[in-house]
Amino acid sequence: MKKIEPSSGLTITVTLAMLVLLISCSQNNDNNQHQHGTAKQEALNNYADSINAGIIPKDTLKGSPVRTAMANIGNNHVHIRYGSPGVRGRIIWGGLVAYDEVWATGAHDATSVEFSKDVVIGGVNIPSGKYGFFSIPGKDTWALILNKNWDQHLADKYAPQDDVIRVTTKPETQAAIKQRLTYSINNISDTEGEIVMEWEHMRIVLPFKNSH
Repeated sequence: MKKIEPSSGLTITVTLAMLVLLISCSQNNDNNQHQHGTAKQEALNNYADSINAGIIPKDTLKGSPVRTAMANIGNNHVHIRYGSPGVRGRIIWGGLVAYDEVWATGAHDATSVEFSKDVVIGGVNIPSGKYGFFSIPGKDTWALILNKNWDQHLADKYAPQDDVIRVTTKPETQAAIKQRLTYSINNISDTEGEIVMEWEHMRIVLPFKNSH
C-alpha cells in the first residue's frame, strides 16, 4: 500500500491556522483587561468567558482555573489574581459560600489585588502594593476587606489585625447568571475605578480612586 504524505501546502495551512488561533487568544481583551499565561491558561480563561457568555451551553470543567484581570486607571495599574470556580448546579450563597464567615472571594489561594499607586478607599489612604481581597458575605450586606497577607491558601491564615480596610456594601442581584466567578476593573475616570466581582446572580463593587 502506498503511503500518502501530506503536502507542504497543507502543512503550512494548518500551521498558519494554529498561529492565528494562538494570536487571537493572546489578543483577547475585555474593556482593556488582559488575561495572560501559558496556552493552557489561555484556554481555561477563554473557556470561562465562553461559559459566562452562553457560547458553551454546559460547564463541564470541575476545576477552578486561576485567572487575572487588569486595567490602568490613569497612571495606576491594577492587577487581580483569583481562582474562578463554577456554579455547576450548586447552591452558592449560604451553601458553598457560607454567610457571615471570612471568604477568600475566590478559589485556591486568596484573591490578590495589587495597586501600582496609592489609592483611597472609603476615605482611607491605601499605600501601593499587593493585598489579599477577602469578604464576609451576608444575606443583606457584605464586608469587603483588604488584608496585608495575600500569600495564603484560601483564608487559612487570615488575621483581622492585618486588615488595612473594611468596607460594608450592599450586593446587587442581576438577572443574568455568571456561571464562573469573574473579576473586572471598571474605568470610571482617569482617577476613579471599580473592582467588580460577579458570580451566580450576585455582583459586588469596591470603588476606589487614585490618591494623586
